[in-house]
Amino acid sequence: MTQPFLIGQEMTGGYGRGPDILHGCTIAVNPGEIAVIVGPNGAGKSTAMKALFGMLDVRSGKVLLDGKDITTLSPQDRVRQGMGFVPQVNNIFPSMSVEENLEMGAFIREDDISKTMSNVYELFPILREKRFQAAGELSGGQRQQVAVGRALMTQPKVLMLDEPTAGVSPIVMDELFDRIIDIARTGLPVLMVEQNARQALEIADRAYVLVQGANAHTGTGKDLLADEQVRRSFLGG
Repeated sequence: MTQPFLIGQEMTGGYGRGPDILHGCTIAVNPGEIAVIVGPNGAGKSTAMKALFGMLDVRSGKVLLDGKDITTLSPQDRVRQGMGFVPQVNNIFPSMSVEENLEMGAFIREDDISKTMSNVYELFPILREKRFQAAGELSGGQRQQVAVGRALMTQPKVLMLDEPTAGVSPIVMDELFDRIIDIARTGLPVLMVEQNARQALEIADRAYVLVQGANAHTGTGKDLLADEQVRRSFLGG
């Protein structure tokens, strides 16, 4: 069986000296896939994402990126290895313009970033229109586009999104999901945590339901949508 491009294998861990939040949790994603992590509040969804990105102690288990063990690397080093991470909050520089935010995303690069910038503007045309406007003046959905665009400026090998549709309208959510599908179609693996479980499962190639920091259900998005227990427990019937 081929090793997934990114995998957190049987991760157990928590923050600092605190108790374990994750309990043998496994999350993986392959090139061109959209993998989603869903579950009830307090299930450890964002914690699992942060464990993959090196923001908490993985006390047992490991994280592999393209076959390389990165379990002990700092988040900054993981970015250099090809991880693009968009946190749920504080994910833009509000006083900087849209274009300055995107330029900040390319901080690790020494090559010409203009082609990547053009690609981001093609993906999110509204950002080209507003490129000289302060990012903090944009709508919630537009700010999320800036945050995702900034992560894409690093030319990541995998894109990780922590609740990208939090606080946006249903129309904006659908638009963001469409753009996430477009990103995955380029071959870039996309891993995201989502509260809008039903909508996320509809676009998921691979899906994980977490409960109390452990894997409760794993399968394709369609499989989990069709699973009566998953529907009853997590999707409202």
